[in-house]
Amino acid sequence: MFKLSICLIAALLVCAQADHIDKDAQVLSERSDPADAEGNYAYAFQTSNGIQSQEAGNINGVSGSYGYTSPDGQTISLTYTADENGFHPVGDHLPTPPPIPDHVVRLLEYIAAHPPQ
Repeated sequence: MFKLSICLIAALLVCAQADHIDKDAQVLSERSDPADAEGNYAYAFQTSNGIQSQEAGNINGVSGSYGYTSPDGQTISLTYTADENGFHPVGDHLPTPPPIPDHVVRLLEYIAAHPPQ
């Protein structure tokens, strides 16, 4: 159920962005493979305003991608997987953590070289 919720949220985000971009967009292509006996499914669609999404999955997890053009003209593209370890998005627009300071790297190396007794 959690995986399905994540997938639906991702699809709703794409739809919400579509509302701000072009309300008159047309669906150019769509494909939907209903779940089979093992729970495998797939879908994909593309619209006239550049929104595209695709996903495939089964009981073990899902993988997919979506993309659109933001209101400021930036191309947003995201790929993701979701499994028993959570949701794993990858995209250039996502924030990244700051670099680890050098003194912390040296400290971690020291701890690894000198484990506690």
